[in-house]
Amino acid sequence: MLILGLESSCDETGVALIDSEKGLLAHAVHTQIDMHRLYGGVVPELASRDHIRRVIPLIEQVLEEAGKTKTDLDAIAVTQGPGLAGALLVGVSVAHALAFALDIPVIGIHHMEGHLLANLLADPAPEFPFIALLVSGGHTQIMKVNRFGDYELLGDTLDDAVGEAFDKTAQLLGMCYPGGPAVSALAEKGTSGAIELPRPMIHSPNLDMSFSGLKTAVLTAVKNAPDATDETFRANLARAFVDAVVDVLAAKTVKAMKQSKMKTLVVAGGVSANKQLRNRLVYEMRKRGMKVFFPPIKLCTDNGAMIATAGLERMKHMSADDINRHFKNMKFGVKPRWRLKEAAADIIG
Repeated sequence: MLILGLESSCDETGVALIDSEKGLLAHAVHTQIDMHRLYGGVVPELASRDHIRRVIPLIEQVLEEAGKTKTDLDAIAVTQGPGLAGALLVGVSVAHALAFALDIPVIGIHHMEGHLLANLLADPAPEFPFIALLVSGGHTQIMKVNRFGDYELLGDTLDDAVGEAFDKTAQLLGMCYPGGPAVSALAEKGTSGAIELPRPMIHSPNLDMSFSGLKTAVLTAVKNAPDATDETFRANLARAFVDAVVDVLAAKTVKAMKQSKMKTLVVAGGVSANKQLRNRLVYEMRKRGMKVFFPPIKLCTDNGAMIATAGLERMKHMSADDINRHFKNMKFGVKPRWRLKEAAADIIG
């Protein structure tokens, strides 16, 4: 079974081909970072226009690299939500047009389910059940994954996602968008403990999180600094911020593992590429005799491979009649706001 995956929910255009027997055959991603950097963040209209320019050439590129043609496709998986409405419409429009021409199913995928299942492309891959930490620019969630399609939200951010907090901290430190890699790199030059920042909700009895107060603390530190451009100060503040984020995420994740009695942790989303977070979670899990899985670095950011993987998993878990009923008659549309549990219920029932 050959699945084409399309991702266009925000500022990356991703295309990939997954074979049910051979795995990932080819994938390509075009990032819009350079374009959006001029504005300090994603401009939705510009994002949509760029997806239009990139998606067809990327499909052709991936098919050629894999030695396949459009007629070899068995289904098309596409991000249906959540995300920017205009950007989502580009991928969904192309998916439906191509699927209609080829008379094959269209599979609408939840963006975060794609991130969650990207770890299935790792070697070795995790096995169900597990606890998942989803950390990205728009999401910071802890989930219990009992099996494919069975996702239970255990903890969520009450305000900013951790990726947003990284971007805003980067701006306060005079860095360009996106902020995650820049802040992480600067933090490597800083000294832990040189500046103290709060760890919001780290001792709360639940698994929810909050990062807006941490962002405000960074702002206050910058305003009160004798010289906010001093390189030592900037590095120490970046270190303090990263340490605070990692402490909170590690504490909440460890608590989730203990409460659920799970032994496997899966980390996904763009922030899963963060070096300090990876090192800390590896340490915490090994200390407790638990396993932790991260997606390959190239698949941490938005990409078509994770969407194709989610599509393939859905196909595996459905009968031919179900596929015809759910997919071939899938209504055209996007879901900019879409809960993962609702997405699973749409297909799995």
